[in-house]
Amino acid sequence: MSSLWVERLSLTNFRNYKSGNVTAGSGPVVLLGANGSGKTNLLEAVSLLAPGQGLRRASYPDLSYHDSQAASKGVWAVSAQLHTNDTILQVGTGLQPSTSGSDRARTGRLVRIDGETQRGSGVLADLVEMMWLTPMSDGLFTGPASERRRFLDRLVLCFDASFRTRAGQYERAMRQRNRLLDQGVSSAAQFHGLETLMAEMGVAIAAARVEVVTALMCEMEIRRERDGEKAIFPWADIKLEGTLEEALVGQPAIDLEDSYLTELQRTRERDRAAGRTLIGPHRSDLVVMHGPKQMPAKFSSTGEQKALLVGMVLAHAEMSAKRRLGVPPILLLDEIAAHFDVDRRRGLFEDLVRIGGQCWMTGTDRSDFLALEDCATFIHITDGQTSTI
Repeated sequence: MSSLWVERLSLTNFRNYKSGNVTAGSGPVVLLGANGSGKTNLLEAVSLLAPGQGLRRASYPDLSYHDSQAASKGVWAVSAQLHTNDTILQVGTGLQPSTSGSDRARTGRLVRIDGETQRGSGVLADLVEMMWLTPMSDGLFTGPASERRRFLDRLVLCFDASFRTRAGQYERAMRQRNRLLDQGVSSAAQFHGLETLMAEMGVAIAAARVEVVTALMCEMEIRRERDGEKAIFPWADIKLEGTLEEALVGQPAIDLEDSYLTELQRTRERDRAAGRTLIGPHRSDLVVMHGPKQMPAKFSSTGEQKALLVGMVLAHAEMSAKRRLGVPPILLLDEIAAHFDVDRRRGLFEDLVRIGGQCWMTGTDRSDFLALEDCATFIHITDGQTSTI
């Protein structure tokens, strides 16, 4: 049967790890240790096996070991033996020494698969599906819309490996359009190519988001029928607020591309005055309601918000597993026991075991994870040193 999991992980000059090695099983992995020991750093290393900047979105030179010598400052490496798509691959990523003497010359991390250098981290999207929650996620419903878009787009990426490429093309085209506006350029010819690309990619981004949110709502309805209204993790009512996403309900994508292109052309002077593009998928928002209470998630208690968020991630994992013939994504859950009582912790672990797949979790107290004693790999971390317990 197909599976997706990290069997061995090695770190070199990464965060507070001068060197580190971890061997894990295909099921739950629990990282235990005091605050500041390096648990989240290890999760971050795992997250770099997926495309992007990892769960902290840190600049790559900042990931290096804090006591690195000047000659190797900013240099780090993460390697793993990865089970994916019925194969076992050796995946490595990291930052090499700058050849120009300046960190600014290093704009991306190196990725190698079975010893072969790849063009960028985007190739990892074809191999790894991964979702994570960190303590920073606890403010998702009360924070800026940009954080909710980033969370949603991570969900989308698990279903569409090319989504990140389209999003990148849209962002680059928008930045160039904004630059032309700022420079006072008025020639329609200089805007046409950029706006055409924005229209094509923008509608594709919106369509992918709509598809995933619709599927996620269906999966949560399945969980609701199975678990009832008093489920440990309440169901959420989710919708997208955005000009393109809302227009897709009654308009074919090809027609919406034309409409969006026309709107970009029409609003150039307004956008010039604002100093930025005011319409597009970069302005959309994910609106979440606490289903049983029919109350906006942003007004729910901290515990309720975390339960809603975990419920959404679990529903997404189940949805992803169904689409990938029973293979769920790798989950990274940092300090997941915080704000949860005994019943919710037990409910979470039961869900994780039922869904299957590898889930990396962190905590300070082993007693919080007693329900996983028979099926999890427990690893203790002390000041960047790991040991299996």
